[in-house]
Amino acid sequence: MNSAREVEDLLRALAPQVLGALLRRHGALDVCEDAVQEALLNAARAWPRDGLPEYPRAWLLTVANRRLVDLVRSESARRRREERIFLGAPPAEALQSLNGDVSSERDDTLILLLLCCHPSLTPQSQIALTLRAVGGLTTAEIASAFFVPESTMAQRISRAKQTIREAGASFSMPPVEEIDARLRATMHVLYLIFNEGYTATSGSNIHRPDLTREAIRLARELRDIQPTDGEIAGLLALMILTEARRPARTTRTGDLIALADQDRTLWDRRLIHEGVELVSEALASGPIGPYQLQAAIGAVHDEAASAEETDWPEVLALYETLDKIAPNPMATINRAVAAGMVLGPIAGLNLLASIEADSRIAGHHRLHAVRGHLLEMAGDSEKAAFSFETAARLTASIPEKRYLVSRASGLRNISRSITE
Repeated sequence: MNSAREVEDLLRALAPQVLGALLRRHGALDVCEDAVQEALLNAARAWPRDGLPEYPRAWLLTVANRRLVDLVRSESARRRREERIFLGAPPAEALQSLNGDVSSERDDTLILLLLCCHPSLTPQSQIALTLRAVGGLTTAEIASAFFVPESTMAQRISRAKQTIREAGASFSMPPVEEIDARLRATMHVLYLIFNEGYTATSGSNIHRPDLTREAIRLARELRDIQPTDGEIAGLLALMILTEARRPARTTRTGDLIALADQDRTLWDRRLIHEGVELVSEALASGPIGPYQLQAAIGAVHDEAASAEETDWPEVLALYETLDKIAPNPMATINRAVAAGMVLGPIAGLNLLASIEADSRIAGHHRLHAVRGHLLEMAGDSEKAAFSFETAARLTASIPEKRYLVSRASGLRNISRSITE
């Protein structure tokens, strides 16, 4: 017997392969994806009970193909519906094509990822479609991850499929001149999925392990397909090095613990070793990109035996390089923290002042949280407390809100004790 978790992991890995095989044959994202989901649900019920079939991928393909036949036959009386589903193929041809062989062992995961990250889609739609079609998550699971009603997420995914169809996208590799941009978009989507899982933007839990685990799995798949791409290796290393710290990031009750205060014996040394090895190889093999630089920063933190032993000058140099090659206000905020540690809090505050007018970050709680941290370092408890309180009002994450309020309260108590 196989555990439900083992079956779930196998199904997540096989889902994009099965969907890719159906799409390559039939070119109908919506009905192919529905058929695959039906096959996955059947397998999730049967395999833990009956054991794995001899050929799990072929089992899923057979069940999905049968479901696809049923879907088309149920619509056979409505020619317009069939023509829309099959991207212009006449109904008779569509139904006949279902009798063909879809058992090829070819893995089309990369094509599927690129399709889900089609430039005609918004980042939110790209994320939803990637998790649904490539990750194998149900609509309910995706809706839960992003705290929206299942009906809302279903509409978002449906609109994404329609947008791709109307854009004339086909299940094939994009033109050579578009591949690099599409790969970068795919990597950005995986990066966003991981970040939402590691620091949920709202809700009572700071972590969504299901999302971080899925982002890492898909990043591994992407690297297996494109092993010479240094930025893909950098992205995977960044995720792994960040995930390694998760066990020490919260208390048992879910309260946040600052990086400097974490019990580093709880960090996953196996993941740290893998991440450091990955980013070291990537940095030595080709042009340096933003994911590699962020992974290198993560490696510096993870390899430090204590907070005091962190090589902050190296961290600052890496952030300065990152800010040059990929200017971004969030990178500048992180650079301000490093500048505060190396050059003093005033230097960090001056960096923050340089981006305060940037509309992308002006209302973000992290800007105010970092300002509070730097003001606290500078000895201005009153202003630091105000900044932490402002940050707490701006975040929708309950654990972050509790942490920021606690920081502000502690500083208010210090201010009162000084004045009394």
